[in-house]
Amino acid sequence: MAAEQRLVARSGDKLDLLLWRDAGLGPAEISRVCDANPGLADLGPILPLGTIVIVPATADTSATRVLPLIQLWD
Repeated sequence: MAAEQRLVARSGDKLDLLLWRDAGLGPAEISRVCDANPGLADLGPILPLGTIVIVPATADTSATRVLPLIQLWD
């Protein structure tokens, strides 16, 4: 089981950017994170600087951040 994470918003962060950059999570996880952080959605689309966002633990330990392959030439 993966451990709970505490993320801290930087200036101009939106929730989806914060989750992607700091936890490697995609848009499918937003509702789960909002459920774990009551009142988070009330803060607006841009999170205030220093907002702490709790990402609840998951049972899936194989979740890894996969970046798309970019090729400059064929």
